[in-house]
Amino acid sequence: MKEETRCSKKCLKKDKEEAIVAPVTGQLVQLEDVPDPVFNQKMMGEGIAVKPTNGTVVAPANGEIIQVADTKHAFGIRTELGQEILVHIGLETVALKGEGFHVLVSLGDKVTVGQPIVEADLDFIEKNASSTVIPMVVTNSMENKFDFDWKAVTDVVAGETVVFEAKTK
Repeated sequence: MKEETRCSKKCLKKDKEEAIVAPVTGQLVQLEDVPDPVFNQKMMGEGIAVKPTNGTVVAPANGEIIQVADTKHAFGIRTELGQEILVHIGLETVALKGEGFHVLVSLGDKVTVGQPIVEADLDFIEKNASSTVIPMVVTNSMENKFDFDWKAVTDVVAGETVVFEAKTK
């Protein structure tokens, strides 16, 4: 009996390459332009950021939720390729102690690209934190396991616009 393998257009290509999409709709910001040294000096890893136009933050790839911050402002996902991606909603948002964030998943959940992960109240964040910008970084990029192809895009749509591709070295 012939076994079929079904897979969406965002699945792994040749098992060694993976497309990562925008975690939120808005304008792409270079990581170097994020007004926070932890991100703009790439202390957490390589990545991008988005200035959001709405508060629905989605999974940037298929994978497993490996971290949900107690303060609900950040989550981590391990992709099928093995990238560990941190999505950090806003800057200086730890101080909000979870207010303004509604987490829709749990630690260990398997998620699909584009699946809503957090609903963030951007008005509240704008009034109570330093920025609504959402950095997304590959925290294990320093391990030198991946080559990245950064896409030259400006306006991005959550769960749809490819912002970079990664492939194993």
